[in-house]
Amino acid sequence: MIDAPATAAINHLLSAEEWARERLAPFAGRSVEFRLPPLPDLRIAILESGLVAGAEGALPPDLVVRIPPAALPRILARDDAAIREVAIDGDTELARAVEFLFRHLRWEGDVPAHRIASTGRAFAAWQRDAGERLARNFAEYFTEENPLLARPAEVRRFGEEVDALRDDVERLAKRIARLLERGGPR
Repeated sequence: MIDAPATAAINHLLSAEEWARERLAPFAGRSVEFRLPPLPDLRIAILESGLVAGAEGALPPDLVVRIPPAALPRILARDDAAIREVAIDGDTELARAVEFLFRHLRWEGDVPAHRIASTGRAFAAWQRDAGERLARNFAEYFTEENPLLARPAEVRRFGEEVDALRDDVERLAKRIARLLERGGPR
């Protein structure tokens, strides 16, 4: 379902960079499977030209690349920390080549790639905003509707009331002590 558009996009990027095709060509005949939940897995085969094609078959891939969903937009935005979140299993030389391509291909070099990168950045911003809104909603729920948490103003007011009560008890204790020293109430 996504194999044809994905391989076309990858080949478009590779076609613009001869060095990238030269980097992949030695791995001709090997396959790489990209796993990016919730999307379907993408398995590609490397061709002698250094381009890729959709790969099918019962044989396991030579390399499996697991990309956390939140990391993809950051990877496209060249965030090195996001690349470290990617789990890679399989052929180490092929893994080095794929990682090198992730780091050095110009994803934003043309209009389609620029759209992919900007969409990725927008998606990352949306996720950050959604997380912040979710946290605020949970806080509101637990302070307003199901008060398991106290509002900071209520905690501050409670502390002030405890301090005032403690001061009142100390004053009362001193008055009682003075009365007892004088021999009781008059």
